[in-house]
Amino acid sequence: MLRPRWIGMLLLCLVVAGVFAWLGQWQLGRAVVTNPVPPGATEEVQDLADVAAPGEYLPEPLVGQRVETAGSWVPGDFVIVQSRFNDGVEGFWVTGQLRLDPDRTETFGPTSLAVALGWAASEDEARAAIDELEEEASRSSAEDAVEVTGRLISDEGPVLPPRGSDPQTLTRMSPAALLGQWHDVEGLFVYRPYLASEDAFAGLDAISSPAPAEGSGVNWLNIFYALEWAVFAGFAFYLWYRLAKDAWEKETEDFEDDRRESGGEPEPSAS
Repeated sequence: MLRPRWIGMLLLCLVVAGVFAWLGQWQLGRAVVTNPVPPGATEEVQDLADVAAPGEYLPEPLVGQRVETAGSWVPGDFVIVQSRFNDGVEGFWVTGQLRLDPDRTETFGPTSLAVALGWAASEDEARAAIDELEEEASRSSAEDAVEVTGRLISDEGPVLPPRGSDPQTLTRMSPAALLGQWHDVEGLFVYRPYLASEDAFAGLDAISSPAPAEGSGVNWLNIFYALEWAVFAGFAFYLWYRLAKDAWEKETEDFEDDRRESGGEPEPSAS
């Protein structure tokens, strides 16, 4: 183990372990929220632009933040999302593409936000609401801004539709998936989170969206990642030890074989 190649590998392991230790320390630093959101801050209505920006992930402390914005509905982009529960009852959400007021998004250009407009107990009720919304959207002009207030919630992530169903069927509220069904999206900026409207539209029921639970200020997932990096650092040393020991054991076996074959006592080589 004192040969130059093993000493060199040990030095390499030290460098790798040092990098892993730094990553673990970085994860620990992110595990504790140094500036947590004050209690009740999510219930204060803020302007959407002050909370999030298009294309950015929503920081965990801001999930469920009440925000307000304004814009106009894009005709033809009202989409149903299935398997949505309202106070324990399964039903459907009607969602729409809200093209935000240009005065609010002049920094980015055309910008849209996915909005859950309300809940329906049956698909027929949801489609009836869409018919009404489509009619209103087709009559509205760009100057007829719709003001919407609700909770800003992170993208749930797209999933494959149930086997045998329409490929366009949605069961998760995902702006990324809705974007694939929207029209007029070339050069469009889109918010990653979506808005669950407090007020229902077109005769739908209001979406039950209670205030988020107060966090502890500790991100346990980051702590788990920090522990993983510590394990990786230890494994780097174990791997060096295991390789060096295997090489030493092989040389010892070769030495014993040579001694038996020659009947002499050759000097063992230093490992």
